[in-house]
Amino acid sequence: MTGAEERLYVGADLHGNNVVLSVLDAAGAKVWERRVKARLDTVLRALDPIRDRVAAVGVESTYNWYWLVDGLLERELPAMLANPSRLNPYKGLKATDDFADARWLAELTRLGAFPASYICPEPLRGMRDLLRRRLLLVEMRTGLLNSLGALRARHGLDQGMEAGRWTKAQAEIMTDQADRLGEAILKAEKLVLEAVRPTPDLRRIMTVPGLGQVLGMTVLLESGDFTRFAGAGHYASYARTVKSTRTSNGKVKGSNNARNGNPHLARAFAEAAHHASRHYPRIAKWFAGKARRRPKPVAWKALASKLAKGTWHVMNGEDFSMERLFG
Repeated sequence: MTGAEERLYVGADLHGNNVVLSVLDAAGAKVWERRVKARLDTVLRALDPIRDRVAAVGVESTYNWYWLVDGLLERELPAMLANPSRLNPYKGLKATDDFADARWLAELTRLGAFPASYICPEPLRGMRDLLRRRLLLVEMRTGLLNSLGALRARHGLDQGMEAGRWTKAQAEIMTDQADRLGEAILKAEKLVLEAVRPTPDLRRIMTVPGLGQVLGMTVLLESGDFTRFAGAGHYASYARTVKSTRTSNGKVKGSNNARNGNPHLARAFAEAAHHASRHYPRIAKWFAGKARRRPKPVAWKALASKLAKGTWHVMNGEDFSMERLFG
């Protein structure tokens, strides 16, 4: 055998309680497949007989990938994390299962077509996960406050109308919950600010309107290396700030997968858009004009998209240009 023929390619279809492993040789022939418990020791035990021949282990990015990918890399097994949105479905099969999924991951690694995803360094993941929870809390609090505003408008409370017993109860519950969420948000921000150091990248990203220390750090940790994005439009798409449409011959033929990209970046730039519109008169004027012509949700997303594109330019060495983005 030649060295190339001896190399083996592994696909790992990870679930909550088990991992399906599929091993292919250099010609694409199945060597073996099996389902093992979702434990690092059982996975390593299964791979140990072929350890020296493994060229790559392809793992799909699921909610619980940390332990598997980290464990493989620590033991010098070349693990790669797949970007789920770029895992093109295999066609021609009437039925698929976990073994077919694992086999497809192994085949992509063998062909050199594995859609590798960004792996956030392990020491930074704790802060990134806390910032993600903060974004979720901000979204929940905003929803509560919007609901409270709708309740007040529905019963005319802002016009001096008297609130009934049940209306008062609803308002008190929502206000209490919003206050609790606000306290949790402040606690998360305090923890992050105590740990953050003013790196050159953080100082640069904070020149983008709306991105302070907390949101700036969020965007940095979610984005990774900005040079991996071909252009500002690609980055804005990854941040889910552009419309997902499919056109042909100048006509809209439907929509593409709107869930492609990073939902945490989408939340971060949505929050940044609200901050920027409040604190930068030029941006507030641009937004007001946009909101007059289009529905407000569309205007907010357009502003978030501009900030995302501006961030890409800034993190690739340019100065933020208010004139370029907002006329």
